[in-house]
Amino acid sequence: MTTTVSNRPAVSRYRWMICGLLFFATVIAYLDRGVLAYLEKTLEGIIGFDRAQYSNMTAAFSAAYALGMLFAGRITDRVGTRLGFSVAVVLWSLAAMAQGAASTPVAFGVGMFFLGLGEAANFPACIKTVAEWFPKMERALATAIFNSGANIGNIVAPALVPAFVAMFGWRGSFVAAGALGFVWLFFWLLMYRKPEDHPKVSERELEIIQSDPPERIKPVSWGSLFTVKETWAFAFAKFLTDPIWWFYVFWLPPFLQGTFHLSLAGARIPLIIAYATSCVGGVAGGWISSTMLKRGASLNVARKTAMAICGAAVVPVCFVPFSHSLWLVVALLSLATAGHQGWSANVFTLASDMFPRAAVASVVGIGGMIGAAGNVLFQYMAGRVSYLILFSTAATAYMVALLIVHLLAPKLASAELK
Repeated sequence: MTTTVSNRPAVSRYRWMICGLLFFATVIAYLDRGVLAYLEKTLEGIIGFDRAQYSNMTAAFSAAYALGMLFAGRITDRVGTRLGFSVAVVLWSLAAMAQGAASTPVAFGVGMFFLGLGEAANFPACIKTVAEWFPKMERALATAIFNSGANIGNIVAPALVPAFVAMFGWRGSFVAAGALGFVWLFFWLLMYRKPEDHPKVSERELEIIQSDPPERIKPVSWGSLFTVKETWAFAFAKFLTDPIWWFYVFWLPPFLQGTFHLSLAGARIPLIIAYATSCVGGVAGGWISSTMLKRGASLNVARKTAMAICGAAVVPVCFVPFSHSLWLVVALLSLATAGHQGWSANVFTLASDMFPRAAVASVVGIGGMIGAAGNVLFQYMAGRVSYLILFSTAATAYMVALLIVHLLAPKLASAELK
């Protein structure tokens, strides 16, 4: 595709700067949702809520996330990533800051609801941006990089929240974390354009970005996406495995603090280790499939092999409830979070593997909505059943999901849309 943009640089790798923006947006999103998780045990004594009420708060986030996912992808496809992402960041940043004024479990639940509604747009917008800025051969790696922001956000929360609490009090910690979204927004509006319209993208880089065969560019009927099995392959993978990650995000801090009697500061290092290891797993998962593709493997074999390896890494987490050693638990959790993020990097690319760019954000939104609906159920259950049941579910979910993906999309072929 030719473009009329003049004065392009001779050489550029600007697509990786765009990937960096997506990474930092994801970091901030996970920091914002992690503040309450990290302060849960502290706020139990201040506000006076229990484990079941906390699960209601996280379920409220998940319900809003499901609702938002249903529409966020479609809206992003309609208005574009630049505007759609901007509106979402404003909404979730204000919701994160507003929790600093909460004084009852219901108020926290309302804040978490609007936080989930805004953050629902993060992944559809990120995946659509990757589809616009990267060829298929690079998408799994680009997705793994921005998706590792989820891990960094979880690392940043235990590192920053105690400092925020020391400087601003627990209420100010919500405000400080939420305000970071507006800093990101400044750079997003300054830097983001479509690649064909961006003056900092060289002709050679534009050729790389547009190197895949031409795709359908006319609008895709939203309703038609529900009629093809490829949508449901992606959606069921999200339904079964998304709740496991949210379980780690919302319940690992109180689980470690309660099980091993750790203070707010004492839980910091174990959580940082578990989430830091997941960064390695996320990038490794994307690297496995991208490397297999470069060496001649089919898209189907590369993606599913990487998913199988990552899913197998999660299985040992079922032993967590039987261990009385903090560091053995941390090791098992680290392996599980790494496996999940490697899995997630490949699952997200399934949408862009099987659907044209015009439908990617919508498909991600549908799948994300189904995944978040599963998370509503899981979060409600998490406050009312044993950790043995929760960790056993986590251990088996991925292989079941892979089997369903293979049955519904045996070749990862392009969906036949009307």
